[in-house]
Amino acid sequence: ANLRAACVAEMAKRARDDEPTAAAAAGGAAAGAAENELYARMKASSPFFVFAGPCVVESEAHAFEMCQRVKRIGEDVGVTIVYKSSYDKANRTSGASYRGPGIDEGLAILGRCKERFGMPIITDVHDAGQCAKAAAVVDVLQIPAFLCRQTDLLVAAAKTGKTINIKKGQFAAASTMVHAARKVIDNGNNNVCLCERGTFFGYGDLVVDPRNLVWMREAGVPVVQDVTHAVQQPGGAAGGAATGGRRDLIPTIARAAVAVGVDGLFFETHDNPSKALSDGPNSWPVQSFDMLLRELVDIANASRGRRDASLSAAIAAAADVAADGGGGDDGTS
Repeated sequence: ANLRAACVAEMAKRARDDEPTAAAAAGGAAAGAAENELYARMKASSPFFVFAGPCVVESEAHAFEMCQRVKRIGEDVGVTIVYKSSYDKANRTSGASYRGPGIDEGLAILGRCKERFGMPIITDVHDAGQCAKAAAVVDVLQIPAFLCRQTDLLVAAAKTGKTINIKKGQFAAASTMVHAARKVIDNGNNNVCLCERGTFFGYGDLVVDPRNLVWMREAGVPVVQDVTHAVQQPGGAAGGAATGGRRDLIPTIARAAVAVGVDGLFFETHDNPSKALSDGPNSWPVQSFDMLLRELVDIANASRGRRDASLSAAIAAAADVAADGGGGDDGTS
């Protein structure tokens, strides 16, 4: 028992020694520019906020329909929703695939969605030259996973003052994402989220490691689970010319994320996923979106995952119990 108490106490000491990493990240954010209004609202959203909408702008009529439906769902369920859609998908598998209407027409459509429905908007940016133009219309700039280490892009996005959602690369460790967040924060913008979207598992599949949702908290910023891209199967459709996906596993990934504890969720949702012009196989039917969100709210409210975020606090508590001679086994198991 004494040996066990000593071991737990040593683990607690090591955890406390590691705390400056997270404290420095959070402290650096506190020392920079003020949070914008949307970012503050997202952070305060309970039990989580949501990015949701179709992968790409297909037409103005479709964007209006989807924005209106997503807004209504957020109001009915009682969660903060930011409408998501892209003016250009620059990373499609095949050059023959639909990319979107382009930056000018796409931003114009997204701007009219924002004006008509009063919804904040998130969209992707792919190079530094797009950031200021997109920021003049939308509220959140998203850094695609493949570009999460591109310093010039992160700095340009930071300088807009908008909220920045950085996707974790499918190749990246959670620890590297702390540095991606710092590139934004160190350029005067504290409005940063880090987003898990799965890790390469062989050539044509992804796996979600829920530990990343905990480890990325070390950056001191909100952590988001991209639920729908996490079920993609890269190159898994059309003989390798398109990305496949396991739509049936979307609820599984979402349930796990809210149980672990996340600040936000990301969904691509569509009124007819089988006919979607991009990412149909991993899009969730908007007709079932409100039912899924209600279940996730219940799970999140039942879990202590988001509140009990500190590993060091848990280990320290275990050390206190051990020091008091309580708990534990008899050494025979």
